[in-house]
This record gives sequence, structure tokens and C-alpha cells, in this order.
Amino acid sequence: MADFTRSDRVAVQLRKELSVLVHAAVRDHALPSASVSDVEVSRELDVANVYVTTLVSEQGPAAVAALKEMAGEFRRVLSRSLRMRRVPELRFRYDDSVDRGERIESLLRGDAPT
Repeated sequence: MADFTRSDRVAVQLRKELSVLVHAAVRDHALPSASVSDVEVSRELDVANVYVTTLVSEQGPAAVAALKEMAGEFRRVLSRSLRMRRVPELRFRYDDSVDRGERIESLLRGDAPT
């Protein structure tokens, strides 16, 4: 059985909670369709990098900018639902791994120019 650090457990819990919050924000504020793909929490539990993907890659920067503006509100909601003394600072980033994977796949198929 693998040993999971506290930061790993906090990251999993934050991912669950933030997925629900981001989904609600997209619906309520007419944001570009976005979802949380991963959360990485620093060892000191003071910063959480939240990776977000969008259905349309061109909407990624707009979605991340909107979520960055809402980070304080998300943190406030999380402070009520999580049993932590201090909720980490949320830093939203666009996760381009899906875009890179699609590009590699199209290159392998020969669909796109190099």
C-alpha cells in the first residue's frame, strides 16, 4: 500500500470540492465550459495549483481569467466545507495536456502539417 502525504489527500479533497464549485460557476455566470483536471498542493499546504481544461481550447485563457477572479469566493466557500485551519491559495492554470495529446495524435495520423 502506497503512503500518501497530507498534501496528496488535501489535493484530492480540493479537486472534488472545486470540481463542483467550478461547474456551478460555469453554469451560473455563463463562463466558457471548463472543468478541473488536477490539483497540486504544495508541501506546506499554502498554495494549490488548480489545472483547468475547456472543451474549446481557444476559450481556455478566458475561463482561467474568470476563475482567477472568483478564487477568493471559492476559497471562502472551501473554508466552510473543509476541516482545515487554513485553505491554500488557489492558483488557476490552463491544462494544455489534452491539446498537446490531440496535436500529437493528428501528427501521427498525418492530418496536420508540421
